[in-house]
Amino acid sequence: MPTQEVWPRSLVWATDLQVLPPTRVLERRDGYLVVRSPENPLHHWGNFLLFDGPPEAGDGERWEHLFDAEFSDTPGVDHRSFGWEGTEGAEGEARAEFAARGYELERLVGLQAAKGGARAHPRENREVTIAPLDPRPGADPELWEQVLEIWSAPREDEPGDEHARRSFSRRRIGELRGLFSAGMGSWYVALEGGDPGEVVGSCGIVARGPLGRFQSVDTRADRRRRGVCSRLVVEACRHSERHHGVERFVLVADAGYHALGLYESLGFEPLERVACVKFDPTVARGGEKPPAAG
Repeated sequence: MPTQEVWPRSLVWATDLQVLPPTRVLERRDGYLVVRSPENPLHHWGNFLLFDGPPEAGDGERWEHLFDAEFSDTPGVDHRSFGWEGTEGAEGEARAEFAARGYELERLVGLQAAKGGARAHPRENREVTIAPLDPRPGADPELWEQVLEIWSAPREDEPGDEHARRSFSRRRIGELRGLFSAGMGSWYVALEGGDPGEVVGSCGIVARGPLGRFQSVDTRADRRRRGVCSRLVVEACRHSERHHGVERFVLVADAGYHALGLYESLGFEPLERVACVKFDPTVARGGEKPPAAG
């Protein structure tokens, strides 16, 4: 467990670090935090720099040089990702310093719900069954494979190399299963028909003490807008309260995500807004990382 001195003030960023595997490394520098996930170099937000404030004029060049110096000896880290502290979504000079050079500017909303605060939606799907998966190695293999299919499915709003996406997803699921096997939360699926049935929705909740952070709330493409997600989220909260002692849930979504209103209707309240930038060579023209500015 990292010391208090390196822990982010933002609950969004703090819980982002809490869902990383025990092998992750946090190193405090002057003005920023280095976050490393040596076993999963493809994880953009497992290998990044978290600065104390938003970028200022000239920080594009400076931050890129810092990132390259920190990760130059880490095979497989081909991206660049930068976050910064704050809860009001301040962007600083992110557009001029990064977005203009091919970086993706992300605006995220952190929502929270207290214990007992998640409430059923009137149109929730009562036909699906919600169940936690067994995280132990070799358990529920077919269901975990269906989770992987949903998680790694191509998305119009997230273009990229399909092989890289699948490779990352498999590694990330493995990391989360390790946390769940150690008693830190569960992965939940919405099952339809049969025994055990088909996975039509899934999500995880990593529990660290009283905090529970949602991971990858997804519905299978052909089952969207049928109340699967609303049922899944609420039942997952109830199970986590009973079995993992969670007293406060944190869910993070893109500021333009269509489901934000749904989450609020389920009892989640907006808590923070944060911004960050990343460069993914698999979606950039030419497939190469841009040279450091200047």
